[in-house]
Amino acid sequence: MAAAAVVIGIVLGVGGASLRARLTPWRIGDLAPEVGEPPADAPRAEVPETRHAFGTVGTGATGSHRFEIRNAGAGPLTLTRGSTSCSCTVSDFETSAGGDSQARKVVPPGERTFVTVQWKGKPPGGPFRQQVTINTDDPRRPEIVFEVEGTVIPTWRAVPDTIVLTGLTASSSQRASTTIFTYGEELPEVARVEVESPQAAQFFTASWSPLAAEELTDETAATGGFRVDLEIEPGLPLGRLREMLRIEFTMPEEVIAEVPIEGSVGGDLVLVGQGWDSSRQALMLGTVSSRTGLRRRLFLTVKGPHREIVKPRLEEAVPASLNVSIGEGRPIGEGNVIRIPIDLVIPPGSRPVNHICSEQAPAGRIVLATGHPESPTLTIPVCVVVGP
Repeated sequence: MAAAAVVIGIVLGVGGASLRARLTPWRIGDLAPEVGEPPADAPRAEVPETRHAFGTVGTGATGSHRFEIRNAGAGPLTLTRGSTSCSCTVSDFETSAGGDSQARKVVPPGERTFVTVQWKGKPPGGPFRQQVTINTDDPRRPEIVFEVEGTVIPTWRAVPDTIVLTGLTASSSQRASTTIFTYGEELPEVARVEVESPQAAQFFTASWSPLAAEELTDETAATGGFRVDLEIEPGLPLGRLREMLRIEFTMPEEVIAEVPIEGSVGGDLVLVGQGWDSSRQALMLGTVSSRTGLRRRLFLTVKGPHREIVKPRLEEAVPASLNVSIGEGRPIGEGNVIRIPIDLVIPPGSRPVNHICSEQAPAGRIVLATGHPESPTLTIPVCVVVGP
């Protein structure tokens, strides 16, 4: 028998389409009640199945299932595209002679056609159920409703999804790792692992290895994966650490996974004073009026065996209107800590600038050369807006 293909592409999601599907009563097959005897030359639509549960599909991955429609009647069976609970495209239908924009397909008596449902996993993922309707001119079966259901899962998942470094100091090294689980039919092949920031990348060395089969048993639906190990070398700048680990691999299509790296780099140098936010590791000066200007005093406290040789020197200040003066250090208590005053002045009449510490308005900075052998440079982020 001749075969025809009706292709319906479905983009799967779990948003409004899924909600509508749950609220609409399912009419699988849509057999209409008998209203008298159909004509002898009427078509008769028959379908072996109207529902397919395909299990899981990864985010961005595609899958398909072919439904069969048979014409068991004596007359030709006309199929037209009906409503759907998702965004659909239809091909291989014919346009009517009158120019009707509604696509249709005619199946001769005793022949069959196939409705191929194609889907693509759409984030954020989760379970879904959706339907596709095909209209017929069979008096007994004016509609055939095909249902697809399953679960969209990520193409990959990182465990942990954020690498948090604790107890990190400028003079210490540390190790960290994350595991990337994958869910495609192909095993992943790692092409590159790197820390995005060139300034920080020099302190990170990455290696990776594939996961053994027994390491996948606790991760539902995982088909492969690999472990990324990081070696962090001494020398990271003091303060808050926020970097991004970028992992490129293929499955066989190219995939880019990003895993944040967070922490705080401590050491013998500690800042205190009005406006210093230790949680954000930034100097929060807020909004400053150019009519009145601003004055602040910070203190750089220094401990450890190198405290006597620390003599901070200004290398850079942003915005340019920020004046930085560094005073003489004085011992505190028994002399185990040296305290160095740092005076900050934005004078009246300064031009407007915006360094509010956002993506659109990045932080300003104060860069000090410290003379400390393990932390030779101290960069202080400055969040400030100078307005009228």
